[in-house]
Amino acid sequence: MKITLERNHLLKSLGHVHRVVERRNTYPILANVLLKAADDRVELRATDLDIEVTEMVPAMVSTPGTTTVPAHTLYEIVRKLADGSEVRLETDGSDNMVLTSGRSRFNLACLNPDSFPDLKSGSFGHEFQMPAPALRELIERTQFAISNEETRYYLNGIYFHTVDVSNAGTLLRAVATDGHRLARAEIEAPAGSGGMPGIIVPKKTVGEVQKLLDGAAEEDVKVEVSDTKIRFSLGSVVLLSKLIEGTFPDYDRVTPKNNDKQMTVDRQSFAIAVDRVSTIASERGGKAVKLHANEGMLELSVTNPDHGTASEELPVEFETEGFEIGFNARYLLDIIGQIRSENAIFLFNDAGSPTLVKEEGEARALYVLMPMRV
Repeated sequence: MKITLERNHLLKSLGHVHRVVERRNTYPILANVLLKAADDRVELRATDLDIEVTEMVPAMVSTPGTTTVPAHTLYEIVRKLADGSEVRLETDGSDNMVLTSGRSRFNLACLNPDSFPDLKSGSFGHEFQMPAPALRELIERTQFAISNEETRYYLNGIYFHTVDVSNAGTLLRAVATDGHRLARAEIEAPAGSGGMPGIIVPKKTVGEVQKLLDGAAEEDVKVEVSDTKIRFSLGSVVLLSKLIEGTFPDYDRVTPKNNDKQMTVDRQSFAIAVDRVSTIASERGGKAVKLHANEGMLELSVTNPDHGTASEELPVEFETEGFEIGFNARYLLDIIGQIRSENAIFLFNDAGSPTLVKEEGEARALYVLMPMRV
């Protein structure tokens, strides 16, 4: 193999594919990136056996060929080369690849590409396209609530599915929960997505897709779904991932329907106040903050037996007398951070029941937060 590439093109593509490679691997080949040169382009591919990322890069191919080299090492080398320089990669059939750029020269150990795993895609029953900003918004509004608890593996991702809603038509909905809080966001279902099976996209995949979308403008993302895999195609990048096998819980059952105590508060002022009083909150006590609402005024307070107390008052719209409830301050801030309107609306039932948090107007996102004893 003998090829010449533009350093910036190679770096951008390596930035996309090398992230899925784990730093520690049982199988040495999984630490490598596959390079396959032919027809004036190079295919770069990396996998961790659950996710596979592939990207095509334009190149001047003098001699076609295929090899694998350490992904993170190659990325770091290319990252440190001069901006705009040319990179030459050459193998001679041995177990080494020579990388040269300007006066720099590196010899990298190669592994046989025949042993590089191929994450078979199979056939996809559903295929649709959607704007990159729409998919990014679904992810951003729900990702924070993904559970890290391995025993409940079916919560370790975002649940995507379509729902038919009266007066709104078919919606594509994303849901995540860790048992303490729940995030739900939805958009108008893209053409072709109706009737797709409910799928759970793993947390790592969600993170990789989000990073790809961060560099996208108004491009469309092609999404293909089967019962076991999902494939995202954006520009020259293709990300294939296994799905989490399992049944996502009936989130609608825990979403409050009859919370009748409504509190409206300025989102920014509330977030600053929660952050401020929680400074002295105890991690051992679950970073608990108490909300005491009473006819137009909200008092936030924290009590820490080791450090003292803190309190702050805010004006709110609230007509019920003397209502108290406690929350984990970090969870509360995570949810408030997703509110896009000027005010946040809290809907309470009682101190022991889930609270519903949403934006003003008809925004298609809502959040459920479990209370704490304080």
